[in-house]
Amino acid sequence: MAPQALAVIEPADLRRLMGIDFSAEQLAAITAPLRPGVIVAGAGTGKTTVMAARVVWLVATGRVRPDQVLGLTFTNKAAAELSRRVREYLAVAGFGRRGASPADDNPDELAEPTVLTYHAYAARLLAEHGLRIGHEPDTRLIADASRFQLAARAIRRHRDPVNHLSTWLATSVSGLLALDAQLAEHLVSPDELRRFQQDEAPLWLQTRQTTEVAKTVATLAKRDELLAFVEGYRRVKADLSLMDFSDQMSRAAVLATSCPEVGSSERDRFRVVLLDEYQDTSVAQARLLRALFSDAVDAEGRGHAVTAVGDPCQAIYGWRGASVRNIDAFPVDFPVVDASDATVRYPLSINRRSCSRIIDVANAVARPLYSVHTGSRPLRARSTVEAGVVRAAVLETFFDELDFLSTEVPQAHRSMARPRWSSIGVLVRDNTMAGAVHEALTAVGVPVEVVGLSGLLTTPEVAEVVATLDVLHDVTANASLLALLSGPRWAVGVRDLALLGRRARRLAGSDDLASIDTGDAPDVAAELDRAVAGVDSADVVSLLEALDNPGGAAYSDEARARFAELSAELRDLRRYVGEPLLDLVRRVIDVTGIDVELASSGSAVAAARRDNLASFLDAVAAFAGIDNDASLPGLLAYFEAEEEYGQGLSLALPTEADSVKLLTVHRAKGLEWDVVFLPGVCAKVFPPSRGRGRWPTAMEQLPTPLRGDRLDLPSIPERSNAGLKSYVASCREHDLFEERRLAYVAVTRPRQQLVVSCHWWGPEQKQPRGPSVFMQSVIDAMAGWGASPEIQVAEPP
Repeated sequence: MAPQALAVIEPADLRRLMGIDFSAEQLAAITAPLRPGVIVAGAGTGKTTVMAARVVWLVATGRVRPDQVLGLTFTNKAAAELSRRVREYLAVAGFGRRGASPADDNPDELAEPTVLTYHAYAARLLAEHGLRIGHEPDTRLIADASRFQLAARAIRRHRDPVNHLSTWLATSVSGLLALDAQLAEHLVSPDELRRFQQDEAPLWLQTRQTTEVAKTVATLAKRDELLAFVEGYRRVKADLSLMDFSDQMSRAAVLATSCPEVGSSERDRFRVVLLDEYQDTSVAQARLLRALFSDAVDAEGRGHAVTAVGDPCQAIYGWRGASVRNIDAFPVDFPVVDASDATVRYPLSINRRSCSRIIDVANAVARPLYSVHTGSRPLRARSTVEAGVVRAAVLETFFDELDFLSTEVPQAHRSMARPRWSSIGVLVRDNTMAGAVHEALTAVGVPVEVVGLSGLLTTPEVAEVVATLDVLHDVTANASLLALLSGPRWAVGVRDLALLGRRARRLAGSDDLASIDTGDAPDVAAELDRAVAGVDSADVVSLLEALDNPGGAAYSDEARARFAELSAELRDLRRYVGEPLLDLVRRVIDVTGIDVELASSGSAVAAARRDNLASFLDAVAAFAGIDNDASLPGLLAYFEAEEEYGQGLSLALPTEADSVKLLTVHRAKGLEWDVVFLPGVCAKVFPPSRGRGRWPTAMEQLPTPLRGDRLDLPSIPERSNAGLKSYVASCREHDLFEERRLAYVAVTRPRQQLVVSCHWWGPEQKQPRGPSVFMQSVIDAMAGWGASPEIQVAEPP
């Protein structure tokens, strides 16, 4: 029985009850009828408040009981926030924490909405119904770090020949986990993928073998071997009764699709379902929810009351399995059963976070997105909001941009009415420049918190430890050894490094150049490129071998002495590679003296670096503490994946410390600050020149024809070189839309001030960069304001 209606009968009553002046858009979404609907909530438009208010409206008007409401979101933090708001508003409406309503016979019975993360909901379904599909109740869920350990173990146990994959274990571990997750998220079995590969390979072999076609053929062969690793990994998990997050979601989807009685039970249990951040759901999650809650008919011939809440313009997780198609196609997937009606989209466009000029910039960046996503509308500012501050700077060099940040961030802090460093965020496209930004800001006394393990890995003190671990594990880790040699500790000059690179090639038997034992300076760039170039694993050049035996080349005396010292240090450390991971990492820190150096300095930079090193050790301890068999290859693979995707969860959220938060734009989703700095919005940086992995050349990518969202992705028109070129061009256009969504997220984080910058010349560029298309959108929006906008532009070279 639904409770008796309280004093909430009209929307005006809800306004008074909750003390919120809802807009007409918000009220339309809040008071929508009990049927499928989509709330397309632009950035900063108050979606969490609207979701909570909808629950209050439905409960207080007697349409449902509180315990008949299910809310799903992605993170524990978001679930806790939504649950808190719902409880508070229901309490104000007279539905206290205990009891559904004052008229209930049993006021002591808990009757609250159920608010969970998507994965927690999948776990509950498996716990209650998993035996229907053979899921054992004692199966344990493993953390992200454990996946890397188990994957490394599975590869070490592999006994079949491996002819195509790299011998670099970290690459195989990362590829294995990526392919395994995609298979699970798209509900594709290894056998289905193997059959696809068997059918596809002959078709590519029949066409003219250009370089690109040959790469595709080679990738198919590598993926076959990687698939064998995936199957071994799955056997290890099965033997240990373990599953990861992808397994959990795919099993829940299989349960829902194969057992209709589960959906019937859930629909009886939850009359109202709210799906937060629906644009970030994966194929498996969408299939699970469709199987449970779609096509269900109530007494009035309507579909089940499922409301998806999200913004396709903020769909930024396609690289990890999310499909923006889910929210665009919601009316198709969750139709209103009555053919005379249709699933309604409720747009929220009044931004309640940012000042008006920031909103103008956001609309300029997102304009192409509004035209392709049905229901998305340009953001509008509140009528009483201030203009705010937007500044743009195009600097001559990367180092000029660092100097700009070092000046402007402290100035922004000083100009605040109530100065707090934590009210400032610095967002970067990826962590390539995070280390340099961190060093530049701490050098002028700005307290900086690097948010996320992926950011920590770029800081100099942590990068040196990781590079040392890399060299200890792999004698061909040339890039890591080169980073050590050229770093501040060893500071070997470019000419000596080039000579060492040539020596490495001679030792590998692949250098046919004339004798180098002369005083002539070699071509530095060419020698360094050759020293670290990726070659066949059977004939790889080892810079470490040359370090141990540098020969008689004309090195400087200082370089020769440093070569000998570093070689002896690495030989000594290699004796301890088999000891527990945390002990090994601490030993590396002790031997290299990084901690002593930092402890001896009282500067703000040294203090920040000590904090970074401590946070890194915490991350290693968390990784190693899960499994006594934790391995160095597994740890390095974890780091590699972090640098590529930044997907670790243990250090993902900013702390409450009063410090500037430095993080990637991906991590900034859902956060906000008074002032946001967005550096590095350069051509080929944001958006980057390197696109996402594509299945013809990336072995870890599930082929598009097998993906659940294939209709929304570029396809190969024909199996030929021309077909591949057309496909790559289409992928670039698709990737640009993905990047534009990311840029939109970035420029909608600030409340009062946005500072966007870029540079012409990077530290290693031979060609100028300059403003990217997103930076140009910012400048164009500012130029339209009429008044003299704050634009600082260095002349193009």
